[in-house]
Amino acid sequence: MDGFDQLPDSLILLIFNSVSDVKSLIRCRSVSKRFNSLVPQTDSILLKIDRVISSESDSDSLFLTLLKSFFNFILPKPTQSPLPNRTHTYPAQILSRFQRIRELHVELPAGDLQLEKGTVVKWRAEFGETLKTCVIFGFRLGHDGNYETEFAGGLKRRVMWTISALMAASVRHFLLREVVREHKGMEELVITDREGEGEVVMEEQGLREWREARESHVRVEEEEEERGRTVVPSVRMRMRHEPRLGATLVVARAVKDGTHNGREADVEDADLAVRAFGNGVYGDAVRELLKARSYLLEMNSF
Repeated sequence: MDGFDQLPDSLILLIFNSVSDVKSLIRCRSVSKRFNSLVPQTDSILLKIDRVISSESDSDSLFLTLLKSFFNFILPKPTQSPLPNRTHTYPAQILSRFQRIRELHVELPAGDLQLEKGTVVKWRAEFGETLKTCVIFGFRLGHDGNYETEFAGGLKRRVMWTISALMAASVRHFLLREVVREHKGMEELVITDREGEGEVVMEEQGLREWREARESHVRVEEEEEERGRTVVPSVRMRMRHEPRLGATLVVARAVKDGTHNGREADVEDADLAVRAFGNGVYGDAVRELLKARSYLLEMNSF
């Protein structure tokens, strides 16, 4: 008798959950009839995407969708869309083989932002029906110490990469809509990229909000299909910059989720920023930025 035949199904599923990688799990299905029946019950999944494939073309990238969204942003109602509208279906097609997904981590092939040389931007966004919060951390390599002058001259540029980060997050949120709709038992969705640029997070409550909103607002989905991304709601952003580090921290919250001023806002900013970057290589820089003076910016929905 094979050793695996003596193991209970629950233990084998625990092993499959530890493997998590979709490609490896699909290969496991060919091992035996038992494995073939158990693999679809795996509830912790990691999907690494080499490229994003659409239903109309196998050569589209996530960047094309982001670029289309940017054109729609600067030209709200063009007579002809600069890029054809695509519906991305590849993740949903692959994950349809799994029946009980609770935790899903999707890794995209690359980041989305196209920045000037020497600029590094990292971000983490939490979503429900739409954007809830987004923390953005950026700095320039080779900083010469004269940051006050540089910041004054580059404020518009920094606002633009903040907008770009929000748009990139909304494109990723839109990308997995079919997966969220089909896997109603899912409790957590995380979308990252191999370059470590950005992270979209949807927890159980946010996933439930999304499903309920789409069931009652069909028109919203039609608007999102046209844009190629989720609408970014009106947000209030608290921006901090530290001259010694040459770095900037932005904490954005949807207005409808409520924002506070003074000490309460500082505490909330610290909680979100540390949750996003506190345990990584940028943790010390983020903690220093939280001590700096903050500036409040507001942005309408787009």
